[in-house]
Amino acid sequence: MKKFLAGALLTISALTLAACGNDDSGKLVVGASNVPHAEILEQVKPILEKQGIELDIQTYQDYVLPNKDLESGDLDANYFQHIPYLEGQIKDNGYDFVNAGGIHIEPIGIYSKKYKSLEELPEGATLIMSNSVADHGRILSLLEAKGLIKLADGVDKTTAEVKDVVENKKNLKFDANYEPALLVQLYENEEGDAVLINSNFAIDAGLNPIKDSIALEDKESPYVNIIAVRSEDKDNKEIKALVDALHSKEIQDFILNEWDGTVVPVK
Repeated sequence: MKKFLAGALLTISALTLAACGNDDSGKLVVGASNVPHAEILEQVKPILEKQGIELDIQTYQDYVLPNKDLESGDLDANYFQHIPYLEGQIKDNGYDFVNAGGIHIEPIGIYSKKYKSLEELPEGATLIMSNSVADHGRILSLLEAKGLIKLADGVDKTTAEVKDVVENKKNLKFDANYEPALLVQLYENEEGDAVLINSNFAIDAGLNPIKDSIALEDKESPYVNIIAVRSEDKDNKEIKALVDALHSKEIQDFILNEWDGTVVPVK
């Protein structure tokens, strides 16, 4: 009798699991930063719903957990990172991820409560920046483009580090000891002389990168925010439907209208 009951329970459990799996068919779980990623995905929901796909958006406040949860299978995709960051994460953690499609660019801005322009920055000014190594090359490229520093010839600007700076006209000091999510608070507290902040964190805190920054990354930046997926899912029809929806004119117009050029759609 005990063996019969045990077998029956196993059969019921298996049927229950199978039923749960069926309930999840057509469901896509995507991890995203609050702004603008999750807000953009909210606009995609009705588009996918018409195709029989339920979009479940999971929001994150950091840059580490979305990739861990993607690897574990808790997410089907994530939407928060740019290509150099993804490549760095793959190299450092061995993730088997691929880029399923580029969606938009969020320019990094330089913010200061003390100065109204880069020209006003004093000799020896301290610039506070992200501790994310994947952002350093991007930040240094921005500073070089603005004429504040020069990087060594031949250096890969996507992976450049402070040690690659060969000219530093104002003898700027770089403080790269802070989580990206803390940078807005440091700016509000008037820490350092200027703070370099990713637009998603700036917008989430109510800042307008165009109006509030003293300098902004060029819109032609190669740091495109992407949909990342496990390699095994790169041809998944739901993933392709998601990317197609994000590339639609409806969503691209929404991005341009909602953020007035501080978030720029790409194809």
